[in-house]
Amino acid sequence: MIIEPRMRGFICLTSHPKGCEQNVINQINYVKSKGSIEGPKKVLVIGASTGFGLASRITSAFGSNAATIGVFFEKAPSEGKTASPGYYNSLAFEAQAKQAGLYAKSINGDAFSNEVKAQTIDLIKADLGQVDLVIYSLASPVRQHPVTGVLHRSVLKPIGDTFSDKTVDFHTGIVSDVTITPCNEEDIANTVAVMGGEDWQMWTDALLEAGVLADGAMTVAYSYIGPKVTEPVYRKGTIGMAKDHLEATAFKITEDLAKIGGKAFVSVNKALVTQASSAIPVIPLYISLLYKIMKANGSHEGCIEQIQRLFSARLYTNGGVPVDEKGRIRIDDWEMDDAVQKEVAELWKGATTENLPAIGDLNGYKSDFLNLFGFGLDGVDYAAEANENVAIPGLITVEK
Repeated sequence: MIIEPRMRGFICLTSHPKGCEQNVINQINYVKSKGSIEGPKKVLVIGASTGFGLASRITSAFGSNAATIGVFFEKAPSEGKTASPGYYNSLAFEAQAKQAGLYAKSINGDAFSNEVKAQTIDLIKADLGQVDLVIYSLASPVRQHPVTGVLHRSVLKPIGDTFSDKTVDFHTGIVSDVTITPCNEEDIANTVAVMGGEDWQMWTDALLEAGVLADGAMTVAYSYIGPKVTEPVYRKGTIGMAKDHLEATAFKITEDLAKIGGKAFVSVNKALVTQASSAIPVIPLYISLLYKIMKANGSHEGCIEQIQRLFSARLYTNGGVPVDEKGRIRIDDWEMDDAVQKEVAELWKGATTENLPAIGDLNGYKSDFLNLFGFGLDGVDYAAEANENVAIPGLITVEK
């Protein structure tokens, strides 16, 4: 079939298998171009199919020749219906890994469930014995608690006061005002349950109890802080409470891993175009302004550049892992540079529909968004027929 992007709000309903493959190959080529990293050798990536999780799997495999197990929850294709992009990404990754002689297997299912945790542990025991790095990069808006059975839904809301500011519809380029009403206590509890550190802790407990974490094993989860302009709705809102919980969990996990000489870290990453960030009001406008500035000064990074630098310049330097005063890895340092943030704040004040094409990089935003779904990539013939109904060989699917 001929596959074209079909949009509904901030979601693209279709994805292109060849485009997703090209996107993965581009990331692999970037990692290989930067040289080898004396990094991990057996890696588990929880949330491995898109964004920072996919970049982590690619960097582990093609930067350090690591064997990788990826866990994700993606929609498989059927006749006439495309898969979710993460499915095609994982198909492409596994094909490239096999070609390079690297071990790579994947599990498709609800990573919050006990069943997926058990299946993952069985696979590690059978094939790898132990893992020396666990990346936790889940970005689900809902979580069914494996103990209580309660379905928790995260919300993006400010705490205390109504939030009003400007945002942009990245499809149309129209800058408008947005107002978000404050949350209640139940909203906070639900968001922390979904996006906080409890599931990361549960994964670590299960892996530790099963004896599948190697001596000195490290686990890393991803977070975001961001600028003053997004603070009320993000870092000081419901999601910020969840991120605070995630960051506090790292200290508890480090205590638990002390018996094997392991450590847990939270890496604070840069603002990037992802399916999740596209859904957050204010963030698309901020990113479009940020991209313009960082591309002009040569400091812009996408997911793969960010994670390759995290591995090579933070996690595996043979000199310890540098952290801030709160124990966090800061790979958002170029974004949060004072000069960059000052310029963003100035541009923000005067941003309008009319001047955004000049002062921001909305085209770059749109391009990155389309790339997430395998569209708009050089080297892909989008006018050609594409086989949408392709399967990941050996994929382990866990039904609840």
